[in-house]
Amino acid sequence: MSSKNSEETVVLGSVTAVYGVKGWVKIFSHTDPIENIFGYKPWLMEFDGVWKPVAVEDGKPHGKGLIAKLKGIDDRDLAATYCGKEIRVDASQLPVLEEGEYYWSQLENLLVYTESGVLLGKVSHLMETGSNDVLVVKGTEQSIDRKQRLLPWLPDQVVKEIDLESGTMRVDWDPEF
Repeated sequence: MSSKNSEETVVLGSVTAVYGVKGWVKIFSHTDPIENIFGYKPWLMEFDGVWKPVAVEDGKPHGKGLIAKLKGIDDRDLAATYCGKEIRVDASQLPVLEEGEYYWSQLENLLVYTESGVLLGKVSHLMETGSNDVLVVKGTEQSIDRKQRLLPWLPDQVVKEIDLESGTMRVDWDPEF
């Protein structure tokens, strides 16, 4: 498999640590529910700048997380070389979303502007809080300041418009807050 453009792939999780001595690894999953990550095949991981397919031999819940046995990885030392790697899949595998729905990965790195055109920063990542998700917006060199802001993911109330083509989001938010 050749190099994959990041627009063609979506990050679904990452390998966080080794588990045991037989080549198993701990998995952090962005899917909801988390076990859904095992339904996507193959996983793509980057090695020396090239995205390569990685087959999952077995995977299961473990405690509050997940563990996986990757095909051909049979010892702890080899498993350790996978730690920290992103797990991506081909974007064509993802379900088609309804209009107005977005994958978190599509919102990351969008520039966030107030309705009056003030640049607040760039979406760093999103967090689940229980009541509603939160956009973590970090200031950039061009933004009004270097503050980090937490904006509730409330479409129509706070988030007024998303333009994936221009890489921007318009929000109803006071820059002083």
